[in-house]
Amino acid sequence: MAVNRSVGHNPVSVAEAQLARVAGEGCARHAYLTSLLEASGRHSGRDLADAVHLLCSLHGRYPGLIEMALQRCPKGPVQDWLTRASEGFERERLYVVRLTSAVGPLPSTPGAAETEASLVAARHALETLAMSERTGCALGAATALVGDWWPIRRLLDRAAARVGTEAPAPSLPDEASVVAIIERGAETAASQRALAFGGEQLLLQHRALFDLLEARSEAREGL
Repeated sequence: MAVNRSVGHNPVSVAEAQLARVAGEGCARHAYLTSLLEASGRHSGRDLADAVHLLCSLHGRYPGLIEMALQRCPKGPVQDWLTRASEGFERERLYVVRLTSAVGPLPSTPGAAETEASLVAARHALETLAMSERTGCALGAATALVGDWWPIRRLLDRAAARVGTEAPAPSLPDEASVVAIIERGAETAASQRALAFGGEQLLLQHRALFDLLEARSEAREGL
């Protein structure tokens, strides 16, 4: 969603800022994701398989970020939204796990220990965001994950088409529900700052993942 900050000089709402953050800082803007979506060379299948495996390592485990946030969330609108998001993401998680099996083994790549250390650190970062005691932080991370999942889903669907696996219908909450819950769940200045921080940190982990995937692809070129 493009946010025009000049028309009427109206202040940007916290929800608009979060959508703009996802659009501007999310993995959709990462050059390597674009490369994966457009690649057709002889190594494209290997690179897609690598991406699926690492995405599964980051988001294919239960409980994930949304479930951990839900466990700590008090009753109310945010809990209701996280419940729906958790149900939707569980279907996405099952898709990733099934696709990981379909694309074959993890491509042999130099630096396996460094890769695993990076993934462990990323999973820990997501857990920290989900378990944060700062009101709004977990919601910021969860809404950023939902928003940033759409370009990731395009990548998964491309991998599925390549190996002949059916892609299920998307199941995550839509943008309107994300806007509504941010407006309900981040009403104070402190919670708005925490929501922005949670969103920024989630997007940072996604960009780092695609940096890692790109580095792994370059390392395989020398094999």
